[in-house]
Amino acid sequence: MIGDVSELVNDGYPFTVLQGRDLGLHPKHLRSMFALGALRREFRGVYVDARVPDSRRGRMRALRLVTPSNAVVCDETAAWVMGLDVFAPGDRHDFTPAMVLQHGGSRIVRPGSRGRQAILRSEDIDFVDGIHLTTPLRTVSDLLRSMYRPYALAAADAFAAAGLVRAPEVVDYVARLNGYRGIVQARSLAAVIEPKTQSPGESWQRLRMLDAGFPPPEAQHEVVDDFGRTFFIDLSYPERLIGSEFDGREFHTDAGHRQHDDDRRGYLTDVYGWRWINATRGRIFGADTSFEDELGAALGMTPLARRWGARG
Repeated sequence: MIGDVSELVNDGYPFTVLQGRDLGLHPKHLRSMFALGALRREFRGVYVDARVPDSRRGRMRALRLVTPSNAVVCDETAAWVMGLDVFAPGDRHDFTPAMVLQHGGSRIVRPGSRGRQAILRSEDIDFVDGIHLTTPLRTVSDLLRSMYRPYALAAADAFAAAGLVRAPEVVDYVARLNGYRGIVQARSLAAVIEPKTQSPGESWQRLRMLDAGFPPPEAQHEVVDDFGRTFFIDLSYPERLIGSEFDGREFHTDAGHRQHDDDRRGYLTDVYGWRWINATRGRIFGADTSFEDELGAALGMTPLARRWGARG
């Protein structure tokens, strides 16, 4: 609970760097307050008192400061408004709001945002708290067409996992788009959206498995032991007792988490005979083919050549 709002910078409302000058906060002072944790950076050029809880309403207030009246918030920014972080790993710390304008209109020139033109239908636009933004379905479609393949699938999986879209409606939506850049990629990825996905790493890993020509793995397979305890395996081939999970840095830097996963996997191996072929970022991205080579050997299949960077 926040106390007297009069104690908050700008009464707790977001403000731009330029507005900060009117508050007596010059850029050098702002940098100092940000470095000390007194301010939170909503995105490039927009700050708010760090004591104000992060919320969708606060994000919308911040966006209104940089969104022209004729612009529609889109792509990763629209997802952010909806409560999802689908930014590519390298873009999370350099967030510049994305806007789209109706094709043939004026360009966005407002500092602190980036814009493009596109064909927009009225049914593709929502109006929320004074801001126009693309609907979940249109947002997913745009991300599937424009993002790097593994990141695009991770974004679509996140929307499906949050219940914002259903995989069949995404398939149907992109099937109706003709001549759009990246539509071949969007259609192929829409067909493999998995709402049970729990992390971007699982999406990247599953796409690597599918690209290698392996059968679609079962997501979040449930194993119940003799004592009624439930264990979930991220990706698996239950008939072969092959489990595959993504050991991401964000989840496995803590010794306790690593030990928990080791104990769970060891138990399922000792008691039920599960075999494990796990992935890391290094085994999924780059030139290392050991992940699909090992999985292919376990499945009795030869993996196809990598097509990670392919775009449609």
